Amino acid sequence: MPTSLRSFAATDRFVTEIASPSTIRPGYVLAGDEVFLYDRCRKAVLTALVPEGARDFALHDLDLAETSIFEVLDRAQTPSLMAPFQVLFVRGLKGLYGRGSKKEEFAAIDAYFRSPNPQALILFVADHLRIPADLRKMDYQDKERYERIRETLGEWCGMVELARVEEGDAMRWVAATAESRGVRFEQDAARELVDALGADMMMIASEFEKLLLYVEGKGRVTLGDVETMVLAAKQRSLYELTDAISAKDRPRALALLHGLLNASDGGEDAAIGHLYMLARTFRQMLIIAEKNVRDSRAIWQVLWQGFRMPPFAAEDLIKQARRYKSRRELTRAIRLVARADLELRSSPANKLLVLERLVLDLCTEPKPSRYEPSLQFAMEL
Repeated sequence: MPTSLRSFAATDRFVTEIASPSTIRPGYVLAGDEVFLYDRCRKAVLTALVPEGARDFALHDLDLAETSIFEVLDRAQTPSLMAPFQVLFVRGLKGLYGRGSKKEEFAAIDAYFRSPNPQALILFVADHLRIPADLRKMDYQDKERYERIRETLGEWCGMVELARVEEGDAMRWVAATAESRGVRFEQDAARELVDALGADMMMIASEFEKLLLYVEGKGRVTLGDVETMVLAAKQRSLYELTDAISAKDRPRALALLHGLLNASDGGEDAAIGHLYMLARTFRQMLIIAEKNVRDSRAIWQVLWQGFRMPPFAAEDLIKQARRYKSRRELTRAIRLVARADLELRSSPANKLLVLERLVLDLCTEPKPSRYEPSLQFAMEL
């Protein structure tokens, strides 16, 4: 893990602190939903404090939705006959700050930390908070919840912010980690990987490992490798295509279509898959337009799980949806894609011609019509 990156500073301090008996505190709050940084903290705790063979007795994963805080504190206070040190990861912290004053619960917490068991460590996991890389952009509700935790548990526990990683730091992590393993990760490739995955470090780390396996023996990761192996990078080209279509830019749209087909493993044979993604994207735009979504945070409220775009595309898709003047224009686009899908499934002589005609039709302003054709094909697609 490369050091001296601002986004990793909080976890760096935590890892250093728990490695020494003189600096470790009796409790910590791991605040934030950045899973990559949480995993790093957890692995460091296990390495420093819980030997491999003792984890059945020394490690406790608890949830306040199932276990009361009184039982958690009782476990921490009671020495174990089977292990010299105990570590308790406590999730469900949101419930401790729900309805009611919780005076008894906080009184018990205060009583424990006034005289904590030196052979136990409690780690409260506040993963219901989302902490952005720029703290000034933190959601008001999350900020309020974080302040409440800091004013109560923060009196006794160390606060570790698991904030989103800045894009620049994510790129430097990719380059430095690759270098430490004898691989050169080109700057353009690192930028594309981070941008395509919305600086989601857990996904970046996963795709990073796949890329290193893919280039094994070559010693270098290029932009082409990322575009070949990372699905989100392929999707980026599709959103560039819909951007050109929504802007009615025919030359750019046709050029992007050809680029998309050339980059596809199946070439023209991948056309039906591209049409599916086009239909999906226009349906997303239709919902965004109908719900009058103005910023990316609201997208997650109107688009359900499994029907959302990658994080990097959210703002672009809002901008594209706003270019359409009415619901009719978007439903027309869905119908055009459905018609092209039907043509492709009928084994036409030239698939590329079908796709080019579709793109030209999508880039053309619709003519006024007194009739609204059926959406049957669009719904099936």
